[in-house]
Amino acid sequence: MGSSNSSPVLSLNRLFIILVLPLLTFAPPPVLGCFTSIFNFGDSLSDTGNLFGKCVSEEPPHSCFPPYGDAFFHHPTGRFSNGRLIIDFIAQSLGLPLLPPYLSVGRRRINIEDFEKGLNFAVAGATALDEAVLREKGITNLSTNYSLGVQLEWFKNTYSSVCKSSSTATAKCRAILKSSLIVVGEIGGNDYNYAFIDERQNIEEIKSLVPPVVKAIGSAITELIKLGAQTLMVPGNLPIGCNPTYLKVYGTSVQNPENGCVNWLNEFSQYHNEQLLEELKQIRALYPHIRIIYADYYNSAMLFYDAPRDFGLTNTLQICLVNEEETLNTDRKYGYSSLCDNPSEYVSWDGMHLTEAAYKVIAIAWLEGPYTTPRIKTSCISQNVTTTFIQSQ
Repeated sequence: MGSSNSSPVLSLNRLFIILVLPLLTFAPPPVLGCFTSIFNFGDSLSDTGNLFGKCVSEEPPHSCFPPYGDAFFHHPTGRFSNGRLIIDFIAQSLGLPLLPPYLSVGRRRINIEDFEKGLNFAVAGATALDEAVLREKGITNLSTNYSLGVQLEWFKNTYSSVCKSSSTATAKCRAILKSSLIVVGEIGGNDYNYAFIDERQNIEEIKSLVPPVVKAIGSAITELIKLGAQTLMVPGNLPIGCNPTYLKVYGTSVQNPENGCVNWLNEFSQYHNEQLLEELKQIRALYPHIRIIYADYYNSAMLFYDAPRDFGLTNTLQICLVNEEETLNTDRKYGYSSLCDNPSEYVSWDGMHLTEAAYKVIAIAWLEGPYTTPRIKTSCISQNVTTTFIQSQ
């Protein structure tokens, strides 16, 4: 699953993404594709604002303050990036509105019109495993308790309250799910982050987390299928050996000379992805009529870690926004010790999360390239995406 600069197939894939990248505007067309809504589960890589309600708390997340959101929204939205996330690009590619966060919509009673528009249940800091299970494994310093199981309960409760009020509502909800894209993940990365970074567990202890993490993802997929989901996209894990926070914790003495990433950490990411692929294979065998799409975070990200300048990126391993200690200034803004001059040329936004520029490369690799299995290009999500979005700059 690793990438290599010498691979002719990878070179062709990279060339395609390079050619398409500057031509895509991701401006929503009037009508595109056959999905009518998106439901998303995950963590900060796809959270569009579920923690925004904590902005008035004593410990608001960094995403409440500028320069988060500056690149596209020009103000903070609760996204842990300087702009759009992959889920935003996917929504725009379908001609759909950006996905509303469940905890924001849920402050009032959710109705079938809300449900029809789709919902985002992803929460920054979320884990695949429940808090009690992680505590048994020595992981206690969790930032949130919004695990995948909790998010799934939110969805099931919403479905029950909205869709079971009448036979007509039930039939409509079934139709909504049938025409929706359900994105499950990325999730599980925080389970490993807590173990690697906070607890400093050894690699064998952390590898023992992989089977239950993957099983939790598989169980959620199965439950969603039973509720009526027909098309699910399941992203794998990013190459954590290229993550600046991991590099700071584990040092740089074992860096790959070609890209600066730590090979053994990347091998762990690949181990998780291999186990996840096997889980998806088993689910496909049980539900052959369901479309389950694996989205390859690892290799699509390695495109710019291996050859950043091909994508207009000049810095892969340094952090654009370097935050100071978790203290609030008198103007209620989190301080930061430095902000890079050109965030659009950086991969890492704040050490754990990527910039909009990096997310855009991954989104295009999924939507237009060969980085999904089966290919999204062969399904309705990407019909006419190229002809719709390719415009002169």
